[in-house]
Amino acid sequence: MGKQANSCQYIFSDVQQPDLPMIHGKDLSCVFEGNITVTAVDHVHFGIEEGQITAIIGESGSGKSTLLKLIYGLLEPTSGEVRYRGWLVPTRKDKLIPGHDAMKLVSQGFDDLNLYAKVWDNVASQLSNTNLALKASKTQETLERLRIDHLAKKRVADLSGGEKQRVAICRALINDPEVLLMDEPFNQVDAAFRDELQQDIQQIVAETGLTLVMVSHDPAEVLAMANKLIVMKNGKIADAGDPHALYNWPHHPYTARLLAKSNILQPNEAKILGIETEHPIAIQQEHIQTELNLNGNYWIKDVRFRGFFNELIIGNEEVTLHQIQFPRLDVKKNTRIDILVTTYHVFEPKSI
Repeated sequence: MGKQANSCQYIFSDVQQPDLPMIHGKDLSCVFEGNITVTAVDHVHFGIEEGQITAIIGESGSGKSTLLKLIYGLLEPTSGEVRYRGWLVPTRKDKLIPGHDAMKLVSQGFDDLNLYAKVWDNVASQLSNTNLALKASKTQETLERLRIDHLAKKRVADLSGGEKQRVAICRALINDPEVLLMDEPFNQVDAAFRDELQQDIQQIVAETGLTLVMVSHDPAEVLAMANKLIVMKNGKIADAGDPHALYNWPHHPYTARLLAKSNILQPNEAKILGIETEHPIAIQQEHIQTELNLNGNYWIKDVRFRGFFNELIIGNEEVTLHQIQFPRLDVKKNTRIDILVTTYHVFEPKSI
């Protein structure tokens, strides 16, 4: 990936700050003024390392898409700053056409695609005509990399959502950006083809050293792909770190619910299960075992079919838990049971 121009082209007073992550946010906020003032991003700090896949995850309205646009320079921060390789990221007030030169953004709505042009033309149009042979070979190579060379002569309007997504990614990658930003990249991709596209993107990152920052609301996507997670809640960063660590040892109950659909219990609820703790705990659904007992203190409140497993709603009048039952067994509502919790995670007071 070729080195891109620094922000001194646009922000003449800027001085490069050394020893920062590739993308660095400091005290970053974005407030939208209107009939109602909305703080979309609220004084966040973060670092994104080069050559990795970083996923920003959170519920709808958590601020994740706004953060992505701040990173790209589409939005002007209300306070704080974003730096790329130590230089300030230029925004609309600094550039006629916003967006950092080293980055490309693939949005949810395929806004940049010409729906009535062919796939080939959509991708090739991103290259100049100074070397037509190179333009043709680079276009062909990029289409093959995303496995859509067979669609080259089709109109974009005639493609499925997943195929359009691949065209959009081709357009973004053909000029070899250093950073690819993707907003909900798999929303319109059929489940059957989602894994294949995820694997292709991971391979591109591994082969080229591309830095990928993606926004998602789906834990399954980010746990499968990301090297690092940034978890957002109400405009703030609730958690950040390695996906495996955050799944098993989250710092915030919100993270536990979001990534693992964990049961969050207060100390008085945990005591009902025989767990003595002074702080809230998280119990993952897969860490609960049940045994049939006609005289048990708990019962099965509901059985929900989830495909290859059942989700059991269990407990008593004082506590309710969700449990993954795998392999699936034929159990009935109101069946009396005993509950055994094999593992749980205790939250530190500062996390709540």
